[in-house]
Amino acid sequence: MAQLHTAERVSQSDASDNYVFQRSILAYHHAAGLVSGDVLEIGTGMGYGIELIAPAASHFTTIDKSRAYNTSLPDNVEFVKMEVPPLKFADESFDYVISFQVIEHIKHDKEFVREVSRVLRKGGKFIVSTPNAPMSLTRNPWHIREYSEYELCDLMANGFTHIEALGVNGNEKVMQYYEQNKRSVERIMRWDILDLQHRLPRQILQIPYDVMNRMNRRRLLNQNDELTRSIKMSDYSVGEITPQSFDLYYIATK
Repeated sequence: MAQLHTAERVSQSDASDNYVFQRSILAYHHAAGLVSGDVLEIGTGMGYGIELIAPAASHFTTIDKSRAYNTSLPDNVEFVKMEVPPLKFADESFDYVISFQVIEHIKHDKEFVREVSRVLRKGGKFIVSTPNAPMSLTRNPWHIREYSEYELCDLMANGFTHIEALGVNGNEKVMQYYEQNKRSVERIMRWDILDLQHRLPRQILQIPYDVMNRMNRRRLLNQNDELTRSIKMSDYSVGEITPQSFDLYYIATK
């Protein structure tokens, strides 16, 4: 996946990713103010969350199915290559588990949530983000499924007694970019007169989707350079879920 530079793994160095990157980094900034002790991250991705989470943790374990970044790690950080579920850790090993933009890729999502609960200590918290399904502009074939706020609540009930359901929201600048992106995607999807995006197996669609997604982001950058580059993390916020929340951001307590 890293070799393909899939649009699923956004880069800080690619300006066309900025709209997504700033939203992604917010999840880590918010979590950094909550976590402590032994912390597990499921889904290292490009690794840009490490420098934010590591200072808040006594020990930070981050796992991914591939090593998707090339950087030295702080002394209290350990990287483990691992596919999940299951989680290859002992019961009650961690005080916090974080996982951002991962659960939508997990086939056995209930088992995944139960495994997170198992490796958390009593009172531990699972901080998870995932796209809010109603805001998706088209089918993403890299995602096995996407969740509404109620579907994610039901899923989190598999191992957690209290769920704080929040959303990641954008201001007017972010919504301006979203509307331009929406119009661009609609123009592309007019050619899919047979609705192949929903008829074909998702594995067949992954590479074409990636190519089109990357081309669309770069076209939007060329057409709206100032707007695309000007979006900052502060243009997003974590708060009450609204119909226009981009991501669901849940904090579940064991």
